[in-house]
Amino acid sequence: MASEPPEALKNIKALTFDVFGTVVDWRSTVHDELVSRAQSKLDSDSPHSNTLPSTLQSRLRGLTDDDWAQFAQEWRDSYMHFTRSFVPGETAWKDIDTHHHDSLQVLLQKSYLNGLYSPAEVRELSLIWHRLRPWDDAAAGIRALGTRGLVTATLSNGNQALLRDLNAQGGGLGFKKIVSTADFGAYKPHPSTYLGAAAALECRPDEVAMVAAHLGDLQAARSCGLRTIYVERPREEAWAQDAARYREARGWVDIWVGQGEGGFQEVARRLGISPDE
Repeated sequence: MASEPPEALKNIKALTFDVFGTVVDWRSTVHDELVSRAQSKLDSDSPHSNTLPSTLQSRLRGLTDDDWAQFAQEWRDSYMHFTRSFVPGETAWKDIDTHHHDSLQVLLQKSYLNGLYSPAEVRELSLIWHRLRPWDDAAAGIRALGTRGLVTATLSNGNQALLRDLNAQGGGLGFKKIVSTADFGAYKPHPSTYLGAAAALECRPDEVAMVAAHLGDLQAARSCGLRTIYVERPREEAWAQDAARYREARGWVDIWVGQGEGGFQEVARRLGISPDE
């Protein structure tokens, strides 16, 4: 049943959503793709099986699911380091597609997997971030949240092409606007990204609520005047639950949806919107 929205959110006009981890499950999608592509190189019926050097075949056979999970995590970590260390006006511009491609090449070399994929295959694998699976509640929740005149928009470090592909997959996630931090020549958590998004949506910052599974993202948005909605996702939160800043966040987050409480559909309920509308 829908409930009365919190006082702080009664006048919001738009919702901006973090995407990686909040809307889509990058972890399982990337892991499964890495495992599938590696296995295809070893399949007896594969045209590649007899062309790989024996040392590379042996290396591949020795890699476990946990190893590929670690590879996926390091790929994600490289993205986090890149975006957080980017300084607008000083750091040379690189979009996320280019970063994902470049960092994949580095990781393959670091993992002694040079030569496993052709340049074209590396390029195609790097685009797995365009095909990440949404969380089960994502599409239905986003569509419900857009039924009462609220503008639903991405606010992601992903570039426009990446975000458009994610929004279109599986029948469509339902975002009304695609906003990328690249539109502002910066990456979150730089203030220009949150303020730029509010301006692009023709709203004051306090008329926008940021939706994210990362308290650091919400803290940065809040410092720019945006309202905050936290949706917990498995293994996404970087802040330890016993840390003071995590406990303090309970006091300033406007809506807190815990893991297993319904995700975006629960956000809709808390804003007074029935997910079935």
